[in-house]
Amino acid sequence: MQTYRTLGVIQESGQIVLSNLPFRPGQLVEVLVLGEDRVQDDLTEKLALLFEETQALPQVQALTEAEIAAEIAAYRSGQ
Repeated sequence: MQTYRTLGVIQESGQIVLSNLPFRPGQLVEVLVLGEDRVQDDLTEKLALLFEETQALPQVQALTEAEIAAEIAAYRSGQ
């Protein structure tokens, strides 16, 4: 199956117009419309910023790999 990707904007009428597609007239095509999820993008950015801030804390930078591994093992064992 040949794939063609393009971006478009929904018009005030609720329609989107695709033109100059690389398919022959009469060819059956599947149309998949994915809306941009800005809320999810915002949450992803906020989470990344939280990770950066957390990793910059002095008490976090002092952790060793062994301490992290021990904490993970304790959590997994239910302690």
